[in-house]
Amino acid sequence: MRPTFSRSRRLTLFATVPTLLLGAACQQPVAAAVADHLTVVQGNLQVAPVGSLLPAQVVIRVYAADGKLMPQVPVSFSVTSGGGTVDPATAISDASGEVKAKWTIGPTLPIQTLTASAPGVSPVTLGATAIIPTDLTIAQGQGQTGKASTALTTSILIRVTGGANVPIPNQTVTFSVTSGGGSFTPATGVTNALGELSVKWTLGPALGAQTASVATGILPAVTLTAIAN
Repeated sequence: MRPTFSRSRRLTLFATVPTLLLGAACQQPVAAAVADHLTVVQGNLQVAPVGSLLPAQVVIRVYAADGKLMPQVPVSFSVTSGGGTVDPATAISDASGEVKAKWTIGPTLPIQTLTASAPGVSPVTLGATAIIPTDLTIAQGQGQTGKASTALTTSILIRVTGGANVPIPNQTVTFSVTSGGGSFTPATGVTNALGELSVKWTLGPALGAQTASVATGILPAVTLTAIAN
């Protein structure tokens, strides 16, 4: 004999089937979103003196294939030319799908590059132009007269500039006595944000003309002169 069901039991059974099917569908695995591409939002093609921190931060944005912004994606930065530094080297994209980093360009090359990459995604490259030092000048203190074995009254002020008279910071400048004896304090220093360095010159014991050489990088050295009496 076939089992018989009451009308109420049949209704209960039919109502249960969609729920079971829905529950099975909900248990199907959902594919995790995968990063599709990176874009440069900010920080490309900046111009600054060699060895300086670029004024604008680098901003990279991470997208999924459907164009949605992707948080929680690790993005790594690598300096590929110029010898500069980037901070941080790796960052996790925020709720807006963005990562930010500070790029300090290197000390010598005019063209510098930085690459941003994420797992499974084609990297993007940013470029920067570094202004190279072209002029080393004595801005103050040349041709003084002072007592032998005594510090000159006016400090020696050295200025390093690039094209269009742009100040070059973070440049190492060295002072060397070439005649008369004496010394500099400090004998080696680094230019400030104005591209300048100030030092004291203590003359040597010899009377008459005294000279010193000032040098930075590959620029021709300049000569300092003073008279000791």
